[in-house]
Amino acid sequence: MNSFQFPPILAGPIIRRVEPTSVSIWVATSKNFSIKERIYHIINSEKENQTEYQLLTTESETNTVQMGENLFIHMITASPLTHSFPINQLLGYNLQFTNDRSAFDLGDLDLLNQQNPHSIVYGDLKYPSFYINDFVDHTHILYGSCRKLHGEGEDRLARADDWTAEHSTNLKKRPQSLFLMGDQIYADDVADPVIRVISAIGEQLIGRKESLREVDERVQHKPYQSALNQIKGRQAIAKDLCQFTSSHADNHLIQLGEFVAMYLLSWSPELWDVARDLKLFESFDEALENKHIFLDEGALPKLTEKKMKKRFNKQLHSLFTFIKQLPKVRRVLANTPTYMMFDDHEITDDWNLSSAWQSNVKNAPLGKHVVANGLTAYWAFQGWGNQPKQFEGDFISTLQAYCHSLMNGSMMKDHNDWTEVMWNFQKWHFIAPTMPRAVFLDTRTQRKLHDKIRSRKLANLLENTPITPQLVDSSQWDDLSKQLFQSGWKQETPLMIVSAVPFYGLGLVESFLKNYVLPLKAIGLAVDTRFDLEAWKFNNQGFTHFLQQVAYWDPDPCIILSGDAHYASSVSSDVSFPDGQKISMKQFTSSPLKNKSFTSIWGILLKNVIDASSQNHEQRKIYRYCDESYEVKTFDDKEEFEGVTQVYVWKDQLRYQAVSGNSLIETDNNLGLLAISGRDVKSQLLIE
Repeated sequence: MNSFQFPPILAGPIIRRVEPTSVSIWVATSKNFSIKERIYHIINSEKENQTEYQLLTTESETNTVQMGENLFIHMITASPLTHSFPINQLLGYNLQFTNDRSAFDLGDLDLLNQQNPHSIVYGDLKYPSFYINDFVDHTHILYGSCRKLHGEGEDRLARADDWTAEHSTNLKKRPQSLFLMGDQIYADDVADPVIRVISAIGEQLIGRKESLREVDERVQHKPYQSALNQIKGRQAIAKDLCQFTSSHADNHLIQLGEFVAMYLLSWSPELWDVARDLKLFESFDEALENKHIFLDEGALPKLTEKKMKKRFNKQLHSLFTFIKQLPKVRRVLANTPTYMMFDDHEITDDWNLSSAWQSNVKNAPLGKHVVANGLTAYWAFQGWGNQPKQFEGDFISTLQAYCHSLMNGSMMKDHNDWTEVMWNFQKWHFIAPTMPRAVFLDTRTQRKLHDKIRSRKLANLLENTPITPQLVDSSQWDDLSKQLFQSGWKQETPLMIVSAVPFYGLGLVESFLKNYVLPLKAIGLAVDTRFDLEAWKFNNQGFTHFLQQVAYWDPDPCIILSGDAHYASSVSSDVSFPDGQKISMKQFTSSPLKNKSFTSIWGILLKNVIDASSQNHEQRKIYRYCDESYEVKTFDDKEEFEGVTQVYVWKDQLRYQAVSGNSLIETDNNLGLLAISGRDVKSQLLIE
């Protein structure tokens, strides 16, 4: 195997968990280094018109996990020797790397040079910077979701960099944090032009290919053996061997090296440069000539060839759009404390959709293996930095043991222990130490799943679907409550709740999809939209438990941030309970960052339906109550609603609010910017 020449830093630095007593920074390197974090207090002297960088006295601890021969993941945490880091003041940092052969810092890599297009500093600042906010009157949070390499449109995560650059020294407007709320990668929907590049880079990072035949011997037989390494060759593998249900699994990520390569390509320009220098990219014609494209029937009809080539080139164009914005994305991640939570596409579409889905995949050796790979990569690139202390001890030692076995060619040695740890881990949820505090829900791995099937009527057709699960079980709520109050949060103060799946859906959109789109899908017509029955509203018991939990916490106000929907929206809600308690909730949804989905005629039709109804819906409220059997009744008339005498569990009044002009939704790629001043909460979308 020819060895690639990787740069020392593969991705990062990324600022992760930040609080008054610790600052954690993540970085991925191609060689092992001892890394020290140096924190500076940045002091602007208006009289002398100069900036002073005061080095703070800190302790620096680095934890490193070797995931491959050429991949080391580091979490560097600095703690002040004094009581606290400076609060509400600009801080900067540098990283010093040393090993037996070299010593350098970020400046030596030219990353601190303002003239370098790949610089990670803002304006005239010497170092990447951030601040620790402890003042709720000036809080700004960036939030978004659903970012696909070849998604249609511009990458709106780059707008976070534009905004931060404009306000880099104005802490009253500079965002204190960035929330990435799910689908940071699409493991199940990978572009044709890049899948073989991802596989090649992944193999070099790990040091070898995975011996998948040891996991499931069927993978070495036709048609799977050759299809595994071909463009568009993995749909049958995903369906037959993994028991996945994704309809876009032609190039599904399978090996750990592929998952980690996808993350590195998503967050940094470094490996794109490596791929370009090594000429890893093929044109469609080259791939076809080299037999790198999977052909179901052995030969490709001209009409099909033309269609595939058009798709290939369209995806290539979208990839170029993505790549050109990566220096901006890298810079904002280096300068903004970032908290992340998965949704389904980090692993596979429909992940843990139902009890049957989970059972089928867990009992499929390759499916269980791929899910463990996806979760391992999620931990290394997203989960670890959310709450580093959550993952000490057996979790990391088991993961590290497996990675060493994989590198050494004996992957099955620690395989069972590793898969069990990844499948059974129940601490992905966390409290972000932001101001105000943010509760990040895990809506994927701690669900209350159901075995039962229900029939749904679509037009004149019946479709059997599993009963929608409760997205968060009681054990997660209990643990989050404990963590929340231990964090110092007080009742009757603002609180943010981050749910990858929107708590409140937009009835107009759901009705449009149900009445127009799903009937066409049910008879087999291809319709380019996204619709997911995994919303909170489709399980009234889980919906009620959410409201009861918020009532127990009693925030004022409660701010819900969500993604997933592939449109942005805003909803306000006033909820009341039989004991007289009332809570006020505001939900803001931002999606997608880069994956515009309501396209062509369906996007136009949806916008027309929504725009025609927007004025009426923005002015009126929707009234609902939930009875003791968890049946929800909806009213348009307030008097009729107030006249209800039936025993209820909760009542609410909803009002949808315009987010883009006069429209209740925005279907273009977007990034949310939340502004909190005391109990005043506003959100805007960064689009252009």
